[in-house]
Order: sequence, then structure tokens, then C-alpha cells
Amino acid sequence: MSKHRIGIMGGTFDPIHYGHLVTAEVARETYRLDQVIFVPSGQPPHKAPGSVSDFWHRYLMVMLAICSNPWFRVSRIEYDRGGPSYTIDTIREFKRIFGEGTELYFITGADAILEIFTWKQPEELLSSCRFIAATRPGYDLGKLENLLGEYFSRSVSVLEVPLLSISSSELRMRVRRGLSIKYLVPDPVEIYIHHNGLYKEVET
Repeated sequence: MSKHRIGIMGGTFDPIHYGHLVTAEVARETYRLDQVIFVPSGQPPHKAPGSVSDFWHRYLMVMLAICSNPWFRVSRIEYDRGGPSYTIDTIREFKRIFGEGTELYFITGADAILEIFTWKQPEELLSSCRFIAATRPGYDLGKLENLLGEYFSRSVSVLEVPLLSISSSELRMRVRRGLSIKYLVPDPVEIYIHHNGLYKEVET
């Protein structure tokens, strides 16, 4: 009997966009994941306090973005836990919830994995789950292979996703400048951003 496979997609999602959604869907199909759980960060440890939008705005935008996909769900596990949102703590908690019969796949960008040794307890993290490193077509994997060494083949799968050129920081900039974000985010997310006046202030 094959093991249950759960995808975990962590991030600030400030805001969530089609790059996130396409990455999650391609990962789900490619690795035959039973579901993908989006996990908005509670308190991102690598970002300055106050530099990201309120958790509930980000959580609700994810809910609006994924509600039409039956294989996607959102978790507030990092918010409910409180304190800095360390990925290793989230993986440990999901392993406890789903049990040993489940394989966990953590979906993130290849650029984020380049910083993994600045994360909390990276060796345990790389041994606790499989990483799906989303890249743009033509991405040079040399840095990733050199950094991770034996972990690269043992713990990381590379997934090419064409829409990764979209970034949340660029979307925030466009909103501040009064530019359109239509067709870059789902319509309900665009409406939510404008209705709540998000990203109008200059970022510090």
C-alpha cells in the first residue's frame, strides 16, 4: 500500500498569487500528492516585525484563492502555535498529526532553499521531509547542488514552473503605484486587497 502524501506550502503569501497556485498544482500532479496544505507564516523569523501584513489578511487571501480547488486547504498551525514560525516546528507538528504512514513534501522556491542553512535545525529538516524546489525553466542548479551536497539527491526534487517570475514584492509595489494586478492574482484576492486598502503604505 502506498503512503499518504501531503504537500506543505509555506510562505508569507503577502499576497498569494498565481505563481504560488500553479506551483502547488504542478507539484500535486507531478508527485501524486493527496492534498496540498498552504501554511501562512505566523511570525516569519527572517523578516522584521511589522514588515508583513496582518496574519488574518494573508490567511483570508489564501482561503479566497484556493476555495475552488478540492485538493488545497489552508492551515493556521503557525499562527496558533505562537512565537517565531520555524519550519522545523511545523514539520514536526504535521508528522505528529498525520503519523509515520505519511510522506511530507515541503514546496518552496529553489532560491529559498539556498538559504536553508540559516533556518532552524536545517539538517533535521532536510532529513524529515522531501523538499520540492520550484524553479524557472533554465534555472542554474549548480549553486543548489554545491550547497546541499549529499542532501541534494537525497532530500530535494526540482520542479520547473514557468509562472515563477511573479513575486509578491512586485505585486505590492504595483498596488502602491496604482498599477493593475489583474490576471496576476485570483479575482477574489484582487478585490480583497483593494477593499481592505492593503499595500498602500510605503514599505519600510
